[in-house]
This record gives sequence, C-alpha cells and structure tokens, in this order.
Amino acid sequence: MRFASTLSRRDALSRLSAGALLALGLWPGCLSARARSGEPGSFKFITVNDTHYLSPDCGQYLEGVLRQMKTAGAEFCLHLGDLTEKGERAHLGAMSNLLAQLDAPAYPVIGNHDYATQSDRRAYENLFPRRLNYHFEHRGWQFVGLDSTHGKTYEKTNIQPATFRWLDDNLKKLDPRQPTVIFTHFPLGEGVKYRPGNADALLERFKPFNLQGIFCGHWHGFTERKVGEVFAVTNRCCALKRGNHDKTKEKGFLVCEARDGRVTYRFVEAPIPKELEAVAGEPKRPKAGSNSTESKP
Repeated sequence: MRFASTLSRRDALSRLSAGALLALGLWPGCLSARARSGEPGSFKFITVNDTHYLSPDCGQYLEGVLRQMKTAGAEFCLHLGDLTEKGERAHLGAMSNLLAQLDAPAYPVIGNHDYATQSDRRAYENLFPRRLNYHFEHRGWQFVGLDSTHGKTYEKTNIQPATFRWLDDNLKKLDPRQPTVIFTHFPLGEGVKYRPGNADALLERFKPFNLQGIFCGHWHGFTERKVGEVFAVTNRCCALKRGNHDKTKEKGFLVCEARDGRVTYRFVEAPIPKELEAVAGEPKRPKAGSNSTESKP
C-alpha cells in the first residue's frame, strides 16, 4: 500500500495541527486556488476597536472620528469590541446611534466591557442582534465575526464552547476558496498579551480556508503577528477616556483595502480636539482586590 507516496501536499498539510503549521510558516487556506467564477472584488473597509463609550463627551469625540471615517471611502466598518466602558444599555444605545451616522454598515463583536455583569450581556444582544458569532459576504470576500469573550474577565481567558459550536455548525456553509477575514475582540496573534488560552483551537478550524487577515482589539496597541503568511493585528484604542497599553499617545482606526484577493491596512490617527483634552484620560478604577480580574483593560 503506497498511501504515503500518493498523499497530496494539501492533504498532508491538512493533517498537521495549527501549531505545527505556524512553525512551518504555512497556512493551508493561503495555498487554495481561487477556482471560482469571477475574482474577488476590490474595496475599502474600516476597523476600529475599544471606543469605551462612557459619557456624552465620549460621543462628541466619536462624532468627529466618524466624520473622519466617512472621508475614507470605506464600504463598511468592523468594530472589534469594547464599544462601551461599562456595558450599560444607555451607553450601548448611544454607540448604536453613533454607528448609524456612518452611512455604511457597521459590524461589531462583543468585548468584555460590553457586559453589564459577568454573565449579563442582554443589552448588547438586544441593541446589536445576531452580532455574537456570525458571517457576511462582501464582493466575493467572507468576513467572520466571533465572540472571543469570557464574560467581563480580561486576562487568562478561554474562548467559550458556544463559539466553537457555532464554528463547527457554520464553517461548512462557507466557501473555503474565497478570501476570508476573521475579526474578534481578544487578540489571536501568538504571544500578544491577553491572548485566550485556546486561540490555536479556533485557528485550527480555519486551516482549510483562504484566510487573508485577522483583526483584533482588547490590547490597546499596535501588534502584528504572522499566522503562516497571514497577519493577525491589534490596534491602538479609539477612546476619549482610555489610553493605550503600549504607552503610545495616538488614537485612531485602520483603513483596510481588499484588492486582488489580499488585504492591506494603514493607521489613521483620530486626534482628541483641544476642547475635549481637559476631560480625556483614564476613568477611576475599583480599589485593588475588587473584581480585579474583570474588565480592567
């Protein structure tokens, strides 16, 4: 029996774990021929993360950010979670109204700060229905938004079983040949702070796909890690009253361009107006020892 000698390279790769593939610098989906009628389209989109809405002056700042976004010519916006600071219904409602001003579809995922309590995310689910685990198609591209949260907990987390069940039920409905983008709140890049402990198990599900980019939030700072030939990035926050974990001062968003089956991105700074500088800065934190593992970053 000469099974080993007739095993295709693609079949052999499919038998490797995500960790082994990363070590080899390979990702099977990137090797997929786009054998489909027509080529994937070209367009721009925006990613923004960690807006941490807390008060009306946050809304004033974000209205200016949205005006900037409108000049980019983007066809939609991905919000990578932590829309609000406390997960309060009024604040989530304010963010829903702000995103509606963009005049383009907005696709959010939930962040740990979008929970009211460790298990209560009803306000998010009511105001952003069907925006936990979902996918959409745009001009021949597939975008997969995933819930990577563990309640309000911000560190030493695991992606919860419901997300893996959704993946197992729904990825078979997608075309593995189409260029695909993942967007989550918690970072998926290897070695990035606050990466969930089972991030590799999630990436494993995308081995057969033509994966082209991974956009994440939670860590307020720029990072880029390679998943084979694919990038996984986090960006600085875009919040009036939160700072960057990497100590940089710039706030802003990414303008991304999909072209020829690949995606690129550039950072656009959204400076705080002078009239808001007096109210900018970190909100007061709970005293040490009080829910210290929840919702800090």
